[in-house]
Amino acid sequence: MKIAIIFGAVSYEHEISIVSAIAMKSLLKGEIVYIFCDSNREFYHIPTAQIKSKLFSSGDYKKSPKLTLKNGGFYQKSLMKEKRVDFDFALNLSHGADGEDGKIASLLEFFEIPFIGPRVDASVMSFNKLFTKLYAKSLGVEVVDFEVLKKGAYKISIDYPVIIKPLRLGSSIGVSIVRDADALEYALDVAYEFDDEVLVEPFIEGVKEYNLAGLKADEYIFSIVEEPQKETFLDFDKKYLDFSRTSQVQKADIDSYLEENLKLAFQKVYGRLFEGALIRCDFFVVEGKVILNEINPIPGSMANYLFTDFNDAIKRLSQTLPQSKKISIDYQYIHSIQKAKGK
Repeated sequence: MKIAIIFGAVSYEHEISIVSAIAMKSLLKGEIVYIFCDSNREFYHIPTAQIKSKLFSSGDYKKSPKLTLKNGGFYQKSLMKEKRVDFDFALNLSHGADGEDGKIASLLEFFEIPFIGPRVDASVMSFNKLFTKLYAKSLGVEVVDFEVLKKGAYKISIDYPVIIKPLRLGSSIGVSIVRDADALEYALDVAYEFDDEVLVEPFIEGVKEYNLAGLKADEYIFSIVEEPQKETFLDFDKKYLDFSRTSQVQKADIDSYLEENLKLAFQKVYGRLFEGALIRCDFFVVEGKVILNEINPIPGSMANYLFTDFNDAIKRLSQTLPQSKKISIDYQYIHSIQKAKGK
């Protein structure tokens, strides 16, 4: 199994993507091919033996071979010809914009490159927190109450305390807990630095939170259910460290009834939309009710630490990736017009 890991790209989470990619080196069995997308959206083939964080911060990655995208794969120029980079499938590990908003997915789909990751429609839906809320509600999955503010708005209708989030961003970047009106304007200004729209939700004190990852191959494959280490909330620094995790975490101490309800909610969310992807759903449980907090379409380090056999999960997913529908273009309509005109 030869896996191409695509990482980096233009995003506030660019560095987190690098951390995730490096973590894969000690996790995945088989050969890894690293394909880095830099801030100019140029692709480079990074030698696996050389991959380390300093390679990117120093700019030395530019000494690596540059790649171009063509139908069927990534190509590297040699003296007289181009050679396709050999791999069985790609793994989209670009967090945030470009990777999770659908840009990279659209490239891979357009050039018919098999890959693990959310497809374009799944990316667009899950990258926008408002779309995620509406999608979940349409499936009968509970969500936290919310309102959306556009840049320049500073009045909210939800009672304090509230949590402020940029509408299209992850890893807790730009997120604040606001406990009174005095702190609202500053928190909104911080969020508006990252997005022109923000999501406002009630902050639920002491809420039970559970994370569940999974995928659909020939059947659903679930991770263990994790109860994250309790903090007021996980800020950027804590999540940054979280993205480099490689050791399995402890299973949450919950009964089978709650576990089954979490899995049922996950299946509703995953459905057909996320076929081809390994995702993680973060849930709240309030008075026994399962509530979707967020969808992580490309979770940090692919949520490897939640699976008892991560490599088997990746292998089985790679064998059941969605296939593009082949459309035959034979110009029959144009030919018929030309024939009718006697040409």
